[in-house]
Amino acid sequence: MTSKTISQKELREQLNWRYAVKQYDRTRTVSEEDWNVLEDSVLLAPTSFGLQPFKLIVITDPAIKERLREAAYGQPQITDSSHLAVFAYKKLLTPDDLAKFIDRVAEVRKVERESLADYEQVINGSAKRAIDGGFIEAWNSRQAYIALGFLLETAAMLGIDATPMEGFDAAKFNEILGLEEYSAVVVAAIGYRSNEDWLAPLPKVRARREDLVVRL
Repeated sequence: MTSKTISQKELREQLNWRYAVKQYDRTRTVSEEDWNVLEDSVLLAPTSFGLQPFKLIVITDPAIKERLREAAYGQPQITDSSHLAVFAYKKLLTPDDLAKFIDRVAEVRKVERESLADYEQVINGSAKRAIDGGFIEAWNSRQAYIALGFLLETAAMLGIDATPMEGFDAAKFNEILGLEEYSAVVVAAIGYRSNEDWLAPLPKVRARREDLVVRL
């Protein structure tokens, strides 16, 4: 299997092109083909042990988006974008969750499940430490943010706009979406920028490299 790469110039151009869009073009919709690639970026994103302790909830229904907009302090990106991606982390990791993961590893890699016993023990130990230490929700939510990063960069490479957003009432989102074992932690509006977005023509403001990067 060989891999293809884009040029450094193309990569930098697309990363500079993207920004957190404030106003979306409501007439444009992300194609099914492109959306499948964006979902693939989330599926293929790395997570601790590969557990993927979160859900990606994709919303295109206008009525649901309207309700979520109310729970997001009226931010128009929620309703005006083509797709709304809600990342919801799992509040707990149960022995059943971990057993199902090991089952999946055995299935995909075509190995005997018994051969994964040591690996399963390591994962169970890590999960228990996170639960006992009271940081399982923080751990799981961080995995969702890794996947969000992959989604944002993949969208940029495809010339699709994306706006990551934390400004919403998670409890209300959970109620609207019927989430119980999971909790919404971050969302991304996905679509195409409006020509009237005031932020689009402004230069991207970032720290100087020497102020941000430390090389040892």
